[in-house]
Amino acid sequence: MLVYVIAGIVTFIFSTVLTIAGVGAAFILIPVFLVLDIPLLTAMSTALLLNSIAMIFASISYARDRLIVFKTALPILVVATVLSPLGARTAEHLPRELLLWLFVGFLLFAGTMMLFYEGKGKQVEVSTRKLVGYGVGVGSFAGYLGGLLGVGGGNFIVPVLIWLGFNPKKASATTGFIVIFSSLAGFLGHATTGNIHVWLLSMCAVGSISGALLGAYLMRKRLSRQQVKIAIGVILYFIALKMIWDLLKPSF
Repeated sequence: MLVYVIAGIVTFIFSTVLTIAGVGAAFILIPVFLVLDIPLLTAMSTALLLNSIAMIFASISYARDRLIVFKTALPILVVATVLSPLGARTAEHLPRELLLWLFVGFLLFAGTMMLFYEGKGKQVEVSTRKLVGYGVGVGSFAGYLGGLLGVGGGNFIVPVLIWLGFNPKKASATTGFIVIFSSLAGFLGHATTGNIHVWLLSMCAVGSISGALLGAYLMRKRLSRQQVKIAIGVILYFIALKMIWDLLKPSF
């Protein structure tokens, strides 16, 4: 039982921080769960379900403040779902390690842009046609590369939306809404194997919901646009460093 309590506390911490950036916590929860001797398949399925749970509660808060750009989010969901399998098929013919290093390079570049690049101050208050066009373009990019690299597309979506001129808060909230469905799809792929532990899920769900609500509150009410942008940049660096560690670890 102590292991499940610890897992719940860790889930709360990372859900709080990563909700601010609109990305799910599964990528860090899985290795933490493994350290706690939780079986791999259980760790994967639980973490993906927690992603969806956290972002559902965060998205309710975001929707109330009209931070989710649905006209962009929905095309991203559709196009990314279609192109992700194509990216996965392409990956079969390319060295996975090389692809992951390229992704690390992208994360470092995107993180640097978030921390140091100042846009022209433009805001995405444009026509429905243009918002849908942004969604199709970003969905194509995120879906294909996400499938190619076997990673969550949210890491691509946030920096690209901000680069396109989205308010950082809207970029984060819109990506968080998308993560609900992408993570749920991943969870359903594991659900048939029956690798869900009720006590683990219960403890972590409490931490996930609490963390998502706190993270959403901080993002909406306590952090400025610039602070959210900085938080996203730091988190992208953190993801990149974790991936570098995973890539180099077999050499140690």
